[in-house]
Amino acid sequence: MRPTRPGPLVGIIVIVALVSWMVVREFYADLPIVPWTAIPTVLLLAVGEAYSGWVTKARIDHKPDTKPVEPLAVARLAALGKASAYVGAVFAGFFGGFALHTVQLFTRETPRAEFFIAAGSLLAFVVLICAALFLEHACRIPKDPEDQRPR
Repeated sequence: MRPTRPGPLVGIIVIVALVSWMVVREFYADLPIVPWTAIPTVLLLAVGEAYSGWVTKARIDHKPDTKPVEPLAVARLAALGKASAYVGAVFAGFFGGFALHTVQLFTRETPRAEFFIAAGSLLAFVVLICAALFLEHACRIPKDPEDQRPR
């Protein structure tokens, strides 16, 4: 499995934001109000992934008072980080497109409130992407010092 690169994630965010902006622009009046509950939920997921990355990194590096880590658990955590980064990019793009549309209607009360919720959700998903990339990075196997010696 190759490490996730930030470039494709940014591309996903931009493309999904443009598509969702076009869809929201056409159907805004028929859409339900954006829920604010996504923000704390996603931030809690980000904290959980960042903490898992921190603990996993300590266990892989054999820090004092840590147990050895199971290789299969590390692989699962790396897959979780990769999946969270891509799903976070899709949802960040969706909320970004929603925020793009509602910022144009900023003088009205309901779209203004929805803009702040969509922008907060966008930022929460960006934090999730960062935590997911950290988790994925923490799951890397350290290079053996013997392999780095000049021959």
